[in-house]
Amino acid sequence: MRSPLQSLIQCGTKLWLDSIDPDLVADNRALGATGATSNPIIVADLIKTGRFDAQLEDLMRQGADDARIAWQMIDRLVRDAQAVFLPVWEETSGDDGYVSFELDPLLEDAQLGPPHADRVAQYIDLGQQWSSGHENRMIKVPATAAGLESLEPLATAGVPLNVTLIFTARQYEQAREAVWRGAQRRADLKSFKSVYSIFVSRLDVYTEKHVPELSAAAQGLVGIVNAKRIWADNHAFWSDKSAPLAQEIVFASTGTKKPDDPPWKYVEAFAGSDIETNPPATNAAYEKSGRTATRQVDAMPADDMLNEIDRLVDMEQLERVLMDEGIRKFADPQKELLQLIADKRSALVGAN
Repeated sequence: MRSPLQSLIQCGTKLWLDSIDPDLVADNRALGATGATSNPIIVADLIKTGRFDAQLEDLMRQGADDARIAWQMIDRLVRDAQAVFLPVWEETSGDDGYVSFELDPLLEDAQLGPPHADRVAQYIDLGQQWSSGHENRMIKVPATAAGLESLEPLATAGVPLNVTLIFTARQYEQAREAVWRGAQRRADLKSFKSVYSIFVSRLDVYTEKHVPELSAAAQGLVGIVNAKRIWADNHAFWSDKSAPLAQEIVFASTGTKKPDDPPWKYVEAFAGSDIETNPPATNAAYEKSGRTATRQVDAMPADDMLNEIDRLVDMEQLERVLMDEGIRKFADPQKELLQLIADKRSALVGAN
């Protein structure tokens, strides 16, 4: 009998893990996961456990400053996860088996971030630097103004890309067009790979707060409808581009935010195609659920529900609000990671 996660994979979904915890990577690889993503919150949570104190202390005694330690730890954890998923990358000829590496979130910080042109230049330089020498590392770039502008040169340079912090079709289309322009400047498309991370649950949090006039039936469906529409657009766009590898949607932010929602709400809604990057707790809850996934990614609500959503939800306003929140949530965890390392330095080195 198939387990719930096996049924999800067998109906067409690629399962990625929203963590680079070595133990969780191993556990979820055994459950069928074929990739992973990283971010500063994940790394900070790992450092808080104390499991990596020996590595941190070693780096500190070598004279590395806090920022260098943070990036060396991120690089090491991503490398370790890449080693687990490399066989998938090899078996699929580069179509799967990636681990996403997020570029410096402080580039987008309102106080610390450089001017726009410098942000673009740093995204391009850092993307190539952190990608170099890695077969199955995917560089994660946010769909901010500077991030979007960096995509074309990064794609031209052959960097596998995960465009993140996407909330709307407008952002997705800008990202896709920039990536495709860059891809067409390459000698060939044999290793061209891009994915587009569409955030889901944050849209439903937004509408509950800002669009209370939505009916009870429509409330909680906006994130799903939006992501499914972008998924359909993405498949239509790439269908005639002759790219050997799939250019895919990543259904991200799939952990439920409301206690009354079943933890598999978004897992099952997108079953059947492309990639789900799920939090470890979401995968664990679904695996214990006893449920069986069937293809739902192209199933949409009734027309009257779609019309209500289109009439009442101002997507431009939604994007403005969620991008402002998203950029803060993007940069603040990196500051917290650096502070955590500073605190660890006092505890580990200062105590000796």
